[in-house]
Amino acid sequence: MGYFETELVAKLHEQTFQFLIVEEANHTLSVTLNRPEKKNALHPHMVNELAFALEYANQAKDVWAVVLKANGDIFCAGADLKAFQGGAEEIVSTIPFPNDKVLINEIFNNLTKPCIAQVDKNVLAGGMLMMTGCNYVIAKPSVEFGLPEVKRGLYPFQVMSSLLEVMPARKVIDWCITGKSISAEEALTNGLITHVTENTDEKVNEILSTLFENSPNAIRLGLTAYKKLKEKDVKAENEYLFGMLMQAIGSKDAQEGIAAFREKRQPEWKGE
Repeated sequence: MGYFETELVAKLHEQTFQFLIVEEANHTLSVTLNRPEKKNALHPHMVNELAFALEYANQAKDVWAVVLKANGDIFCAGADLKAFQGGAEEIVSTIPFPNDKVLINEIFNNLTKPCIAQVDKNVLAGGMLMMTGCNYVIAKPSVEFGLPEVKRGLYPFQVMSSLLEVMPARKVIDWCITGKSISAEEALTNGLITHVTENTDEKVNEILSTLFENSPNAIRLGLTAYKKLKEKDVKAENEYLFGMLMQAIGSKDAQEGIAAFREKRQPEWKGE
């Protein structure tokens, strides 16, 4: 069961997207994050739009792969905390609200077509969920990956869970509790990304060419089986982690950390 009505998803190209650019050509659905003025921070409706696009990719027989890209000087700065706390913003998107709460980890867990992230700029915080959700991540050598949450009085709960699927546990914990950034080469060494190259367009096309030599149906069935093999109570886990994030956001340390970041000063932690 998807997040949206099947008949509506099939009409993707009749919809108006506010936060994404969605294009289909040559058996590929290209999805571009297009909120550069906010550093592509994840707005709740942006996540809904992404879920809608990926559901379309799953359903459309002519779509054999998905490529995820981003406009602007940051690939994704993580979650837009103000928006997730109910901050008002005019919504002109025609993408409907889903039948159930959309959590970004689950969007990619449900995708059974190969997904490639083309990363030309830095990725921060919750943007890492898109990295772990893709089958291939191609990054430029200059790209850095950062988890600054603890510096703001927060913690990357959902990101930690997803990183543990692709990286060694001690590396994940060190990264989460130090709040540092890592280079593309270190991300490659530790399994977060799959390729480092200056020419990301060429590498994406090379991978697509290789994939399209093979049966799209066999690949879809194989990815479906893979998702089933690693299946657990993902929904309950994600709900728990989202709840922990909301608890952290409401803490005094988070209020101080975010204020200090905005005021460009060192935070004065209370430990609560």
